[in-house]
Amino acid sequence: MSSSALPKPQMRDLLANCLRFHIVGAIIVSLEVAASYEFGVAEPRKKAYADSTKTMIPHKDFEERRKPGVFQSTK
Repeated sequence: MSSSALPKPQMRDLLANCLRFHIVGAIIVSLEVAASYEFGVAEPRKKAYADSTKTMIPHKDFEERRKPGVFQSTK
């Protein structure tokens, strides 16, 4: 037999310690995902929308859509 004894298992607060570790990890991962979505998807969409509205002429756009009959209430 070996003279070294096995360490006692942790019986108290095992779930709390594991949850603390996993909650911190989940918060970090969710913040990374939110930041990557903001800078990878939302900002390019905002920029594209702002660029398209700068060059848009509302009266010309309305006439182009009215002629084929997109708007049914106008003739």
